[in-house]
Amino acid sequence: MQEKLEGMNAASWAEGRHALIRWYQDHQRALPWRESPDPYTVWLCEIIMQQTRIHQGLKYWNTFINTWTDVHALAAAPLDDVLKAWQGLGYYSRARNLHRAAQAIAFERGGVFPETAEAWKAIPGVGPYTAAAIASICFNEPVAAIDGNVLRVISRYRDIQDPIDRPIGRKQVAAFATEWIHPTKAGTHNQAVMELGALICKPTSPLCSACPLESTCLNAQSDSSGTPVPPVKQGKTKVKSVQLVFNVVTNGAHVWMRQRPAEGIWGRLWEFPSQERPLESELPAVPPTEANFSSTAVRSRSVWGEPFEHILSHRRLLCRFVIWHIDGAPDLKDGVWMPWSEAESKARPRAIDRCWERLEKSCSALGNP
Repeated sequence: MQEKLEGMNAASWAEGRHALIRWYQDHQRALPWRESPDPYTVWLCEIIMQQTRIHQGLKYWNTFINTWTDVHALAAAPLDDVLKAWQGLGYYSRARNLHRAAQAIAFERGGVFPETAEAWKAIPGVGPYTAAAIASICFNEPVAAIDGNVLRVISRYRDIQDPIDRPIGRKQVAAFATEWIHPTKAGTHNQAVMELGALICKPTSPLCSACPLESTCLNAQSDSSGTPVPPVKQGKTKVKSVQLVFNVVTNGAHVWMRQRPAEGIWGRLWEFPSQERPLESELPAVPPTEANFSSTAVRSRSVWGEPFEHILSHRRLLCRFVIWHIDGAPDLKDGVWMPWSEAESKARPRAIDRCWERLEKSCSALGNP
């Protein structure tokens, strides 16, 4: 197999692979899903840890495992409960797909998990990386799992100068990863490459002297002060900055909440009705039209708190809150008029949740007329 690595010394890549696995066996972090890997725990791990640091994702993984001990329990859970447990992780489409996937496995497959990467890719929310990771770790299928850590490690190891955020670079990484993977220890190999990227082959100032691949790496640095040129990236999509105004319509005891559409940011989460506006625009002078009440019902309008930034993948949001203190209850065209205690139980975007307690306290102090 190794002779297919064009222009490279086959023996050196085999040597590096064995050294990598030995290093992983001695230095891997003690993580609960590694103790006795099974498809449910590893699948949850791979979905939760996407775009998430281990120390942050671990508490969410424990919550899911302790709340829903198997895929049948997760499948039977209300989606709102799953979204509430996910609150704070962001990228909520992952939670919705996780729930859909649990139902597909529990109800359509009788609780039987797929065993191959190809079969896993038919499960909602499971892409090529996640499919390969689960199939290799749980069923030892010799398929390469390629995440950000793997892209960085291999682009440096093989000195790939083409952008890894474009097909020309990713294809080279994938070709090498496929040839390099251990034929009988695929799960260990994939985890070793990812662990190496997390602990040693860091984005800046990699610890090359502690790396098991140092003697065979084409970009090893003489000391930790240097950072190799790879990985090369062409660049990310430009981030758009906008003002996001949350309208808090309340009579003190109740508040207007609505559920966002399933598609788009914060899908199916509950929010104070929001309006996206240009950064330089003035705050709204009238309540949202979806809340049908006369101007005489508005007891006061106030701007709450200081504006703050909330960063999404392609949006930089300047978040503002406008409180509309009203008499009675509005005739809503959209959303639900509910007690603050009920609103508290709803899954909310992080941009709202980060100031929920202070905001609720301010609104409740207005009093119920």
